[in-house]
Amino acid sequence: MRPDRFRHFAAIDWSGAAGERHAGIAMAICATGDAAPELVRPAHRWSRPEVLDWLLHHLPPDTLVGMDLGISLPFVDRGAFLPGWAESPPDARSLWALIDRLCHEDGHLAVSSFVDHPQASPHFRRHGGREGAAFGGGRGRFRVTERAQERMGCKPYSNFNLVGAAQVGKSSLSGMRLLHGLQGRIPVWPVDLLPPHGPVICEIYTTIAAMAAGRPAGRSKIRHGADLDAALHALRSQPALHHGPIDDHRSDAILTAAWLRRAAPDPALWHPAGMTDEIAQTEGWTFGAC
Repeated sequence: MRPDRFRHFAAIDWSGAAGERHAGIAMAICATGDAAPELVRPAHRWSRPEVLDWLLHHLPPDTLVGMDLGISLPFVDRGAFLPGWAESPPDARSLWALIDRLCHEDGHLAVSSFVDHPQASPHFRRHGGREGAAFGGGRGRFRVTERAQERMGCKPYSNFNLVGAAQVGKSSLSGMRLLHGLQGRIPVWPVDLLPPHGPVICEIYTTIAAMAAGRPAGRSKIRHGADLDAALHALRSQPALHHGPIDDHRSDAILTAAWLRRAAPDPALWHPAGMTDEIAQTEGWTFGAC
């Protein structure tokens, strides 16, 4: 695959919050060139199923889509996603299917039935001081790609952690339901091989994009239009011209779409040194982590 074959670049800031519609979901898209990414339906409050519909029915051809979520759970550290459970899946796609099957009655791509399941719940840190015996203590279990993020200066969180403002567990799990809902119609890198044409979805970590734009990891969130335009300039993008305050969900989506446009042609990012075939099929990888 030629990594320069993409013609559009989209970034989705995702949410695992309860409810139907979420201020925390934002999408931005840009084409090749240097025009600033534009928000998709900027005045709309998205639901998670609506994002799935947009991906399936409204995505431009040859679009690279970055989703700000973990596409899988740790596997390599213990040789299983959920050790001790006979139904623990062997790979990422099977994990997505299991989560969706157990949560089929949970509306809005929610995942409460999975994290409350008697065989799954011991692996999670949940609200109310409920830390399962298999959580592992400390910051919890990490994927290999999250260790790579740490070496870059990021501070990732375990997808088994469901507590705290920075937790990513429920957003990642609900994202896995969305990925299952694609039914293979859009490849998900690196679980799937990169096709020679058509759209591709990858996992992103918006802090990596902010760091590439010159912002320190601890100040990756942008909440003012002038700061967003300065970061876009560092990525050789025209300004977005959002005057005054902007919420960080929208700025994350805009900046990361611009970063994907610059990063996607780099062949090394598609072949990270720490990613084996087993890791690709089980844990996946964060695009840009090296």
